[in-house]
Amino acid sequence: MQQRHSTVQVMTMRVLIIGLFAVLASSLTRAQQPNAAEIIRDLDIANQSRFENVLGFTDIEHYAVYRGNDQLHPAAEMTVRTTYKKGTGKTYKVLAQSGSSLIQKLGLQPLLDNEKAINDPAKVSQSWFTSENYRMQLKPGVTQIIDGRTCLAIAITPRHKAPNMIEGTLWIAAGDHIQVEVEGVASKSPTVFAGTTRMMRRYANMSGYAMATHARAESSGFFGHTVVTIEYTDYHFQIRSAK
Repeated sequence: MQQRHSTVQVMTMRVLIIGLFAVLASSLTRAQQPNAAEIIRDLDIANQSRFENVLGFTDIEHYAVYRGNDQLHPAAEMTVRTTYKKGTGKTYKVLAQSGSSLIQKLGLQPLLDNEKAINDPAKVSQSWFTSENYRMQLKPGVTQIIDGRTCLAIAITPRHKAPNMIEGTLWIAAGDHIQVEVEGVASKSPTVFAGTTRMMRRYANMSGYAMATHARAESSGFFGHTVVTIEYTDYHFQIRSAK
């Protein structure tokens, strides 16, 4: 009888221990789950902080246009120096260009003009990846390693349609919630001649802010298959001094 009582006690203890471990595992899993509201809030804060504290910067941007199936030889290229000043926006100085003059005129120059218009201080905030401009939803359990950083996936849908607004996925660093990459399709075609445009832009953490390092846009339309790539290098910043 004593032996049976001891056996029951052991079994009860095992059940309690197993239950305790289950509770601890569940609590740990919940603690490890990223907080979607916190991530979106951090994105909103980061965009506003960059706007307020980056007083200016320059960089070198290389644009290349590829046509048809030839992804090795650009049909046109352009290298520009971009200058950004808070309160003024962006200006561009062409350093070099080559290839089709028609593509330069009808493709690359309008692209620069569009970037300048987007960065007009009066409306630049309309293109930020913020909850005001996008409906955002964290994709539970979806991660990816990008440039050595573990990234979380956020599904984004523009609240208004524009050629520079993307419907797709925003990848943000799991640690500091800085945006690392965005990929998807333009919510609106840039011209009546262009079909669906797939877009991607990669960012790096520079001076505490997400800055573009590479971009790619691919479309098929009236003029056939076209790919535009942009490489961003040689950044120099003017940052607001901490008080």
